[in-house]
Amino acid sequence: MSTTDPNEIDFLPGLQLDLGRAERCGFPEVLYGPGKSIDNVVEAFAHLHQNGQSAFITRATEEQAVALCTRFPSAVHNPLARTVRLAPATGEAPLSGKAWVVTAGTSDRPVAEEALETLKWMRVECDLIMDIGVAGPQRLLRQVPRLREADALVVVAGMEGALPSVVGGWVGCPVFAVPTSIGYGASFQGLSALLSMLNSCAANIAVVNIDAGFKAGYLAGLVARRRG
Repeated sequence: MSTTDPNEIDFLPGLQLDLGRAERCGFPEVLYGPGKSIDNVVEAFAHLHQNGQSAFITRATEEQAVALCTRFPSAVHNPLARTVRLAPATGEAPLSGKAWVVTAGTSDRPVAEEALETLKWMRVECDLIMDIGVAGPQRLLRQVPRLREADALVVVAGMEGALPSVVGGWVGCPVFAVPTSIGYGASFQGLSALLSMLNSCAANIAVVNIDAGFKAGYLAGLVARRRG
């Protein structure tokens, strides 16, 4: 954890960087790429790095990612997730806790990758289990022993959004459900999956916003690190 003043703000042109968030909340501020200039994100990464904090951006544009990786050659860019992460100058913390990311289908992978990159940034042991949706329930059953090893799960599904409820009935850990905008017309860009997940009768499920891989990954990471 940082030893920065928990109220410290770094005033950059067009951006107030919350340097004290790591001290208050356990993790540094995460940048959301849309609307920020390339100079903004590069300078924000630089200030976080200089203060011994890790840096992470979600929904990064290709131009932002190229600029960050050029300035910081050790940065990790995941183009499918649209993320870039950078370890602190002092080195990465040891891994703690376990959280797996599960997808109903391969079309859900970009959102799942965002959750996975979030967990990696949080230094949680993580893995991706793909394509075990309810259309082939035998695929899920093969993965149940593996699912039960995790401290928390992120389950990503579009269409009718049924997978989190099924997974929730097999495990004793929190399940963070992510509806995706994958599906045909009546899926309403993920609204159908969102409503299905919100109405789940599985008691261990919490639901985040449509395509919000970062939010689910962050919540799963908080749980996993406390249990790790």
